Amino acid sequence: MAALGWLTPRRRSATARSVLAGEAAAEAARKSSLDAERPADTEAESGATPGAPAEEPEFPVVGDDRAAAFFDLDNTVMQGAAIFHFGRGLYKRKFFERRELTRFAWQQAWFRLAGVEDPEHMQDARDSALSIVKGHRVSELMSIGEEIYDEYMADRIWPGTRALAQAHLDAGQKVWLVTAAPVETATIIARRLGLTGALGTVAESVDGVYTGRLVGEPLHGPAKAEAVRALAAAEGLDLARCAAYSDSHNDIPMLSLVGHPYAINPDSKLRKHARARDWRLRDYRTGRKAAKVGIPAAAGVGALAGGTAAAVALHRRRR
Repeated sequence: MAALGWLTPRRRSATARSVLAGEAAAEAARKSSLDAERPADTEAESGATPGAPAEEPEFPVVGDDRAAAFFDLDNTVMQGAAIFHFGRGLYKRKFFERRELTRFAWQQAWFRLAGVEDPEHMQDARDSALSIVKGHRVSELMSIGEEIYDEYMADRIWPGTRALAQAHLDAGQKVWLVTAAPVETATIIARRLGLTGALGTVAESVDGVYTGRLVGEPLHGPAKAEAVRALAAAEGLDLARCAAYSDSHNDIPMLSLVGHPYAINPDSKLRKHARARDWRLRDYRTGRKAAKVGIPAAAGVGALAGGTAAAVALHRRRR
């Protein structure tokens, strides 16, 4: 979902609309996390991630309630873009016509091949989503979103990244998704993964019905950083003790906010930036894809146990 004129590759600094979008996302995230504290239907597997070995006590720090972790969603936690998967589900339910699905499918194919976000593609998808949901009830889209997660998203979660999130949870820290996807969709994904909550793009609603407008702008680039900053202030977090994870150079503002930035499945610009600053890197894509971007693939990505091992290795040393 995008506001015309605000989302361009060159606009990097925070604007008043970025701040508004960030604050709205933080408020929505805190409200949703308070409403449902890790419900019973979570898919997180108890005991799936073994405790860190004795020689690894420093990070994540067990019991540090002033630390938290912030995870980008698209291509970091999940293959592809959540909004495209959501669009497929809406098409199946006849929310729009085949020509619009074709555009969604082409954008998704491009995203998977390139492995990076294209602002024009993302803006087009979000504008389309706004027009599609206008006039529908928020509760209706939330219910459909649960079904779409099972149909199109559950099998696309990266086991390695999920294991990293679980390591923070096991340490007693809160874990938040931070994404340009609609906050309702992001909240569903966070809940199904057993995470604390989600910061996402907030679409305006009146009396529980979408108006077709955004609050501020999409939660993208500088707006993500503003959302994390606002949530940290509200939660009493120390950003220097927090971690953030992303695949995209667009999230450098968010990654730069925290004391523990991680590049996950990084695009070429983020990889270069991360190496220059000695940030931690990890790639959970296939060996062929990893070779294209010049980073060794993590072993065992086909199983959660393999991802857990990678998580421990990631916290042990900088690359």
